[in-house]
Amino acid sequence: MKAELHEYLQGARETLVWKLDGLGEYDIRRPLTPTGTNLLGLVKHNTAMEILYFGEVFDRAPDAALRSCDAEPHSDLWARPDETRDRIVELYRRTWAFADATIGELPLDAAGHVAWWGDPATTLGHVLVHVTAETQRHAGHADIVRESIDGAAGILAGYDGLRLGDADAWTAFHDRIEEAARLAAGR
Repeated sequence: MKAELHEYLQGARETLVWKLDGLGEYDIRRPLTPTGTNLLGLVKHNTAMEILYFGEVFDRAPDAALRSCDAEPHSDLWARPDETRDRIVELYRRTWAFADATIGELPLDAAGHVAWWGDPATTLGHVLVHVTAETQRHAGHADIVRESIDGAAGILAGYDGLRLGDADAWTAFHDRIEEAARLAAGR
């Protein structure tokens, strides 16, 4: 069971990083929702999230290179101009190793404490499901943000999982949905 959960987490991690591929600095950083959601910020946020959940929750300290010193609120949701894509992705991948050590070394029923939850007592199994769900959620955000940038969609490089066809098929599908929305609104 732990191996399957871990596999789903790793798949979501890889998807999140893959969403950066082929895009320039502006496109990976620019906010594309009213709340500022951006691709590189999603990667940075997941880095901070995994350090907290697989570190602090189980009294495991990451090495100094993984600790954030930025006290600015919401600093994990975007990248400053001096923070490079390569560095943020590298930190995320190093965080995977840190988190994976926690996952590998502790049993699923290992007790943890999430101070920011109303009911803070938890287990590694619960945290693993929670972080996987959050990472999948953010990978979905990244998919929508990426699609809004250049139309690329899907969960894996070379496989969109949507099986509709070429750009003309997608345009026809989009137009059909738009027409249905207009007709429904006119009733």
